[in-house]
Amino acid sequence: MRRAAVPAAAGAVLLATAIAAGAGPDSVAGSPTAAAEGVKRALVAAKPTPRQSPPPTTTTPPPATTETPATRPEKAQPNNTVRLVRGGTATLVPMDVVNGVLPVPEGVRQAAWWGATLDARNGATVLAGHVNWHGATGPFAELWQSKAGDVVTVMDKDGKSYRFQVRQVETVHKDQLPSRAQELFGQDGEHRLVLVTCGGRWVGGAEGYEENRVVIASPV
Repeated sequence: MRRAAVPAAAGAVLLATAIAAGAGPDSVAGSPTAAAEGVKRALVAAKPTPRQSPPPTTTTPPPATTETPATRPEKAQPNNTVRLVRGGTATLVPMDVVNGVLPVPEGVRQAAWWGATLDARNGATVLAGHVNWHGATGPFAELWQSKAGDVVTVMDKDGKSYRFQVRQVETVHKDQLPSRAQELFGQDGEHRLVLVTCGGRWVGGAEGYEENRVVIASPV
């Protein structure tokens, strides 16, 4: 996933939202307040730069590992980070929607944060990160191994921990994403954590990857 101000129809990783009205009182600092028309193309990321070679065609980008959550030494989680079940950790960067596009930080160790706050009563807290970058695999590549029951921990900037349990894992073709935007990323309904990366078949061009991995987790 990479930032690109491109039309929604041509985005390589597209989370085209129909989010009504803006962020509201439970939105994270930096989230948009524009009306729905201004945020219909809420998250777009384009193909890697020429310096980055595409990974092999696969729906499971992460390399195999023998380490499990049970055997991995537990380390203190830094503030303002998300930690996935296999230990992948990314720093959260609140991002604004600009001209209908939510930029994703370029480093694999950072994730864009948009939408509801961690303690919100309603709406989606959306975290989006790269699957890889300039040959390095990012922590969000773990999403391709996620399963129901996994626990994701988010630490806010003040060191308060929030736990979410995965309840839904989907691979969504980019062509299908706009019609499901409100369902997945809307700021109404129950509060949920929505983690997103790209992957699947490499198609190149403006698309880059053909699919998005969407992992939805509920507070626990």
